Amino acid sequence: MIDFLSDTVTHPTPEMRRAMAEAPVGDDVYGEDPTVNRLEAMAAERLGKEASCFMPSGTMANLTSVLTHCPRGYEVLLGDESDLYHYEAGGYSVVGGVVVHPIRTRPDGTLALSDIRAAVRDPHDPQCARAGLLCLENPHCRSGGRVLPLSYMGSVRALADELGLPIHLDGARIFNAALALGVEPAVVAGFADSVQFCLSKNLAAPVGSMVVGDAAFVADVRRLRKMLGGGMRQVGIIAAAGVVALETMVDRLADDHARARRLAEAIAEIPGIDLDLDEVQTNMVFFRVDAPGHDGRRFLAALAEQGVRMGELGHGRIRAVVHYQISDADIDVTIEVFKRTLMT
Repeated sequence: MIDFLSDTVTHPTPEMRRAMAEAPVGDDVYGEDPTVNRLEAMAAERLGKEASCFMPSGTMANLTSVLTHCPRGYEVLLGDESDLYHYEAGGYSVVGGVVVHPIRTRPDGTLALSDIRAAVRDPHDPQCARAGLLCLENPHCRSGGRVLPLSYMGSVRALADELGLPIHLDGARIFNAALALGVEPAVVAGFADSVQFCLSKNLAAPVGSMVVGDAAFVADVRRLRKMLGGGMRQVGIIAAAGVVALETMVDRLADDHARARRLAEAIAEIPGIDLDLDEVQTNMVFFRVDAPGHDGRRFLAALAEQGVRMGELGHGRIRAVVHYQISDADIDVTIEVFKRTLMT
């Protein structure tokens, strides 16, 4: 099966498996696991922050970050098409007593500055929840993997400072964003007070995400991680894969971007495929099927019968995510499967 469902389907590389088998370990709850400590130092340095905390998942990374920034009864402002809003089970409200205030997401993944400003209520009005945090996502998954421009990030940073709001960045694929923007990841991270990024998506580690920020913030995040059951003991066994991911998987992301672009350009020429090439900025390709006898689900089933798996991501859109287990030959086969399915 040529599996484009997500970059979360990737398996650890042989080098990761060896590192996991040989990793020096200690008790991470006591800060004594040398492999975790190494990973956290690497993550903080790569993103230009003081400190970092290893997390079991991106959901916990975002949850602990939001709850550290945002007191109970306050509002977190986020996009209505953000992953935080759609895919994290409402934990901010359920666990943290934080009010979620969704803001309309524009097609390019940005939030209008005027909408952000309008979402901040009068902090002196006892009837209203006070705004405590603004969240952004870069790259923005549900907007096609689009990258938020640096100029926009700077404008949001200036507005947030004016409004007295910290910014948390859901940067699950921040290395893809940095590649697309032609800058170091620390430049993208520099507009936010805290950042979450994932090791088990595009970087192919089996488990884990990182939270980065200043030292005091990360200390509070670490306490919340323990409270939520995320404190682990000899966790260097899985952190070792994260070390290898940061050392070996970042530079090769350009291959994923190139293959995604080649796939998109080829299938965009096929009658019945509705695809905006301007959306294809990272390793994701979004499209719709508008062909006689084919809706999205029927088309996905037809692909699966021919050994190609993709997924539907709302609003009738199909998503293909390119990762290190997708080769040039796989792209060629997939293009032929599309042609055979829609043109014969």
